[in-house]
Amino acid sequence: MSERKTRLDGIAVASLLLCCALWGTNHVAAKLVLAELPPLLQAGLRSLGAALLVGLWAWGRGQRLSLRGGTWPGGLLAGLLFAGEFACIFNGLQFTNASRMTVFLYTAPFVVALGMPLVAKAERPDAVQLAGLGAAFAGVAWAFAEGLHAPAAGDRQWLGDALGVVAAVLWGGTTLAIRGSRLGNASPELTLLYQLGVSGVLLLGGSLAIGEAWPALASLSPRVLVLMGFQTVVITFASYLLWFWLMRHYPATQISHLCQLPAVVLADAPLPGHADFGLCAADAAVRPAGRRGPAGRGADAAAGPGLRRGGGRHRAGQPPAAPRLSRAGGLPGLSPARPPGPPGRP
Repeated sequence: MSERKTRLDGIAVASLLLCCALWGTNHVAAKLVLAELPPLLQAGLRSLGAALLVGLWAWGRGQRLSLRGGTWPGGLLAGLLFAGEFACIFNGLQFTNASRMTVFLYTAPFVVALGMPLVAKAERPDAVQLAGLGAAFAGVAWAFAEGLHAPAAGDRQWLGDALGVVAAVLWGGTTLAIRGSRLGNASPELTLLYQLGVSGVLLLGGSLAIGEAWPALASLSPRVLVLMGFQTVVITFASYLLWFWLMRHYPATQISHLCQLPAVVLADAPLPGHADFGLCAADAAVRPAGRRGPAGRGADAAAGPGLRRGGGRHRAGQPPAAPRLSRAGGLPGLSPARPPGPPGRP
């Protein structure tokens, strides 16, 4: 069994920065591909291609991905939400900038923190946490208030921004669906395969239903083929596997703070002048919500299902309580058998 670390080291920080840089540029690649591939077709091909790679990865490692054990209801729901999320993202990129879409999408951890009491009653946010989450939403809204009265991407920029917010809600819903179902006890490969396989079928079916044009492969430019390969292999397959490796070896609470970085790896449009202040206000508000209260709230909840910090409050003058063991026999949120489910994918 590999040793678990209590702090992020240089390898972890470099890996997280790599993931954040990749996720922050993913929407740029998708927006460029939209010139030749319609949104639902692009998203569906990406999902099915990555699902095939996940299956080959598991097969090469001798891992059996069984659909038994009652995981299919949660898997179908997670795949449905995943499909809706990327339908909103890829359609929204037609109306708004990739940088704006990225920031709105990364409000999903707030949705998870608010919805967690619905699947884990012990994880109810207190008044301070609710105030922090409210301030976070206000900070993001203030940072991009110019989109309502001075849109930089056209008159329909508001529609793309709104689709980004809906996508964030669906991403948060995917995390909650995994956490609240038996899928939360499945292997990460199976969880990811459910999301990619179900969403790929639904997205391609939706593309056919609404009459999207399916161009011939020979008609696609080399740039589009390279960008689709980048999205499928590097983003949807490789970066998610790297994420799972990090979750298996390092503390989720420390990882979660760096997971906000994709929102500031900006793409095809500069942020407004007061955006820096607004984003800093959001980050400052979320941090106390992730550090206070019972395990699993805030940053832990945003980092993925099954991540719990354990231990309760301790009084002044008393030594802190030892961390409680999870049902799997390991430290809370660090089950030796498996890492948590996927982050919902940017």
